[in-house]
Amino acid sequence: MTASPAGLDARYKSIFIAPAVIISAVIMIGAVVMAFIDYRERVAWLGAALASLPLPLIVGRLMWMQVARTSDNLPVLMFVSAAGVIVASWEKFIEGTAGWLPFSAALASAALFALYTYWYSTFGRYDSPKLSVGNKLPDFELPDHEGGIVRSGDLIGKPAVLLFYRGNWCPLCMAQISEIAARYKEFVDLGINVLLISPQQEQHSRVLAERFDVPFRFLVDEDNRLAEELSIAQSNGVPAGFAKDYPPDTVLPTLVVTSPTGTIVFSDQTDNYRVRPEPDVFLAILRRSGALAT
Repeated sequence: MTASPAGLDARYKSIFIAPAVIISAVIMIGAVVMAFIDYRERVAWLGAALASLPLPLIVGRLMWMQVARTSDNLPVLMFVSAAGVIVASWEKFIEGTAGWLPFSAALASAALFALYTYWYSTFGRYDSPKLSVGNKLPDFELPDHEGGIVRSGDLIGKPAVLLFYRGNWCPLCMAQISEIAARYKEFVDLGINVLLISPQQEQHSRVLAERFDVPFRFLVDEDNRLAEELSIAQSNGVPAGFAKDYPPDTVLPTLVVTSPTGTIVFSDQTDNYRVRPEPDVFLAILRRSGALAT
């Protein structure tokens, strides 16, 4: 079995997000305007505005507020979306003071947010057996952002954290790397090698390395060859029109922690791009297992 979603489904997802956010934002703005213009349907239009708020809000928050993770199904925003539909429905079917338009706008907005939460956000992936806890880290050889070569054998003797990230275009990946980089001294003091691996071009990884300026290795998985071998590659994973300088295929966000012997002691193969492990989780596993460098 492959870890990648079906190609057609992934393609649909790649073209979904930008139009969905734009449509929701237009509905929200239009509903607020209509609430001021149409006194009779004001409450129903406010319900439509409420139902359309969650999608632009969560995407905007992820893009501009350096958020490394969210809850799985966004229950608070899901409640807001449902509340907006209920208000518009009440005004249409119970009070009889509103027509079909505000109700339809609320329902369409809620449907887009539900699609984002339960369909777009998930990969439909299967865990890669090669990255299961207890297995040895597979052999690999990758160039880094400075043109050097890093081999899996180089990691023997020290614990290692390997983060497979989608690229500089991914705000959650950047927030996750920033979170780890902020604690670089702790990783260094514990003797942990940190490898950040992406299929993006070398110049993008070089920009990232200069941005954070920490003693981590930024590796380039050319043509996604290692990701394909590990069954964590994702076809059409880059949102269409979102990252023009990146090829459409990328890697599924994956974090692997190995002991000094190269044995995998932690493997996070998330099925939701918004759900990422906190550094405290894998640091605690390394300490508890006695897998730190001595």
